Amino acid sequence: MPKNDFLTPKAIANRIKAKGLQKLRWYCQMCQKQCRDENGFKCHCMSESHQRQMQIFGQNPHRVVEGYSEEFENGFLDLMRRSHRFSRIAATVVYNEYIHDRHHVHMNSTEWATLTEFVKYLGRTVDEERQEREIQKQIEKAEQLLTGKEGDGEAKELKLDADGVKIGFQLGSKGNNGGKDKGESSSSRLVFEEVEEEREGKKSKSGKSALEELMREEEKVKEKKNRKDYWLYEGIIVKGVVRKVIDNYVGEIEMLESKHRLRIDQVELETVIPQVGGLVKIVNGAYRGSNARLLGVDTDNFCAKVQIEKGIYDGRVLKAVEYEDICKLA
Repeated sequence: MPKNDFLTPKAIANRIKAKGLQKLRWYCQMCQKQCRDENGFKCHCMSESHQRQMQIFGQNPHRVVEGYSEEFENGFLDLMRRSHRFSRIAATVVYNEYIHDRHHVHMNSTEWATLTEFVKYLGRTVDEERQEREIQKQIEKAEQLLTGKEGDGEAKELKLDADGVKIGFQLGSKGNNGGKDKGESSSSRLVFEEVEEEREGKKSKSGKSALEELMREEEKVKEKKNRKDYWLYEGIIVKGVVRKVIDNYVGEIEMLESKHRLRIDQVELETVIPQVGGLVKIVNGAYRGSNARLLGVDTDNFCAKVQIEKGIYDGRVLKAVEYEDICKLA
């Protein structure tokens, strides 16, 4: 029987070892290769294929690590949704279940050195989402209160003018008749109406200022969360139509005339601005992922005015969105 035959004891022992988990420090994430010992890992690091992968990593290490981190986070959370959707579970238990898959993304290739750091990151993310929801609720309440105040003001005016008579106060006079002469009646002023108008104006102004402040706070939270260093989306037009996004940074582009498909890195692509009235995708920033309609272009400041269509922000107008944050939709 040949030395390296499939049924030799050594080959069987090797397959049994390969099924189990190996030491994390002897795993190469870039090559997706697990080595059994330090000597094997050293030999792998000196191989030509590993050197080519490390050259790719050296071109943009931050992008590679961020990609692995996002893949690890998505896999971890997907496992929690499937297996522990309605139960309270320790993070270590979920992690042990996650690493059962031999081809999982290893933590030493992410931006988190330990599971504790990753759990803290998840906690911060949840807090940001909760804060964003609270701000959105406050904005909705403020809009309802503002609408209610304006409605009350209109009702009062209708009630006062129901009989077709304007209510006013006649200013006092030093005359003998106590200001009852016809000549003095011309000096009367509609004091009540002016006071009411001024009061309603102050309420409306204070309500709007509070609403604007809440909206600014919401946009700050969303901007911090949604501002990324990648912006490609399926369906946008760059040099062609983006048909597929690979690892966030590479787009599979279908050329408009030849219909050929090419894979191009986003650093070689630029966003395209349509004519006024055209549809755009917001590809970065606070409202990332939303569809909007182009209302105008400010060529001096390299920004555009758009109105979001559909979703929870339907109808919201963004007055100054940078060219790099929007792109024409196919």
